Amino acid sequence: MRRNLPRTYRALVSALTLALVAGLSLSLAGPAQAKKRGLTNFDSLKGQIIPSEMFGLHVKNEQYGVWPSISFGSLRLWDNDVAWSNIETAPGVYNWTNLDNAINNARAKGVTDIMYVIAGTPAFYSASTCVVPACLPTNGAAGMPTDLVAYDRFVSEVVNRYKGQITSYQPWNEANLLTFFEGTPAQLALLTKRTYDIVKQVDPNAAVVATSVGTRLGAKNNKFYKWYGPFLDSLANYGWPIDAYAVHTYPHSLGTPVDRGILGEKFNRLLKQKGAPIKPVWDTENNFGLKGPGPQNPDVDIEGAKAANWTAIAYLDALRLGISRVYMYTWEPPNDLWGIQYYDGSPGATAMQTMQEWIVGTRYRNCKTNKKGTKVRCNFTGSEGLFQIVYPTKGRKTIKTSKRYSQACDLFGTCSPIKNRKVRVAGPVLLKR
Repeated sequence: MRRNLPRTYRALVSALTLALVAGLSLSLAGPAQAKKRGLTNFDSLKGQIIPSEMFGLHVKNEQYGVWPSISFGSLRLWDNDVAWSNIETAPGVYNWTNLDNAINNARAKGVTDIMYVIAGTPAFYSASTCVVPACLPTNGAAGMPTDLVAYDRFVSEVVNRYKGQITSYQPWNEANLLTFFEGTPAQLALLTKRTYDIVKQVDPNAAVVATSVGTRLGAKNNKFYKWYGPFLDSLANYGWPIDAYAVHTYPHSLGTPVDRGILGEKFNRLLKQKGAPIKPVWDTENNFGLKGPGPQNPDVDIEGAKAANWTAIAYLDALRLGISRVYMYTWEPPNDLWGIQYYDGSPGATAMQTMQEWIVGTRYRNCKTNKKGTKVRCNFTGSEGLFQIVYPTKGRKTIKTSKRYSQACDLFGTCSPIKNRKVRVAGPVLLKR
């Protein structure tokens, strides 16, 4: 979402960037509402085999050879010094070193599903005079391109160079936030249409993913509804030139997976309201505990079992919301901007690996919530038949199990016999024969 800036910039990033990202009146639907009901199931993924690509990741300094110790199926290249403004250093002059290295590194490690974010207008083409960190990733990057021919030329250069290697293109990151885009929804839809036409002509197998949209701004500063609704209208006017929608469901800094789920529901309902055609929905950035703005949104460190539980729930709730991919942000050494840390041996990383071992390659059947909305049961079919993952929406709960299950396994790999057909859980637990 943001670059890993030196510490001298971090306060400014929190104050300026996160002020835009967070505006927090969770009048979209607050925690009080969440206690009254469970998450609405959209069931668009019901019956599907879960692919490894569902588990996406951002990797800090991946372009310099960094690689995670866990497996994952899809990579999003953002904050890797590969934005348009990083590559086109002068009009018509391109430096492909970082992007070449990033793609070669991923493919050598076995990850061939690669998303490239086309964003960051070079200053010499930009309608903006913004400077870092008010805009990112470079000075002027948030501006609408003043030369659309130059934009088309860059997109064409990228797609021709990486045909068959980059599998999806996303025009802009969080374009509803001024930190990343100062143009209008209609202008971003135009860029999307132009991108789509070029990609499909050069590499028809590659996907075009709609701009990611930040959803956590509330009604008083409604950067989600006021921006994304008109954007969808403009996409409709162009005949929906996308292959997938994208959302960022970061909740407010004190928010929980329940709050994140509510944001996902709002996104789905807006798609339906706008008559958007059915296409995959990807959450192209996710984490919890993002700091700012103001003291009501403090820095939150989500550690230990809670970090593991919330990571796993993010994927299970994605299935319920019909979100077929979740790209965690980000694999890097500890960084106090993020609530959950992803690095070698961290609880979040362990949970992400465990969830893949549990569900990749299995068939998703459904998730069911009890009437109080406090307990969730997700059902799958694997090589050994039916199995279930259960978890509470809050606190620790006792869940009654079917007699077919004899073992309960946690996210850290410990399995125990089930006694009296009951398990006491605080996070996702696998029930198996």
